[in-house]
Amino acid sequence: MRAIAVIGAGAAGRAFAMRCALAGFAVALEDVMPEKLRRAQDEYAELKPVGEGTLRYALTVEDAVKDADLAIDFVPDELESKLEIFSLLDRMAPPRTILCTPTMALSITDLASCTYRAERCVALRTMTAESVEVVQSRFAAADAIEAVAAMLRTMGMHASVVEDLLEPMLMKNVPHSS
Repeated sequence: MRAIAVIGAGAAGRAFAMRCALAGFAVALEDVMPEKLRRAQDEYAELKPVGEGTLRYALTVEDAVKDADLAIDFVPDELESKLEIFSLLDRMAPPRTILCTPTMALSITDLASCTYRAERCVALRTMTAESVEVVQSRFAAADAIEAVAAMLRTMGMHASVVEDLLEPMLMKNVPHSS
């Protein structure tokens, strides 16, 4: 994994994008509000990074995800916002792109079931500043889970893989496979 698209340049999105760039990834940061991108640009310039990573600023989601190996959103942690961004990312990102979302409240199984790439959808749950749970849905492919965990380790974080234990709200009537 080399290219990461970060959608949302609020405080959490900016911090994640900068950490990815400092860890050596090629990052595209997108936000609908240009002033948030300007703030990210100013903050990144103050860091005076010397690594191999890059941080560019995209004006559209389509531009941000066009070459992404991973697309992560930083939209509000509510079902409608997450469904909307997952639908948009699913349509615009290349088929190989892993869709990732930080969430404490939502089921990644639900979100994944609404895409054409359910096996490439992963959630993150922050435990501490240096420890993250990589949450896999019942659809998740092992290579997608490992790619996200490896990315987090490259960023200096401890990544533990866990099952999605949240009750899916959208999939209540979908039979489980054996």
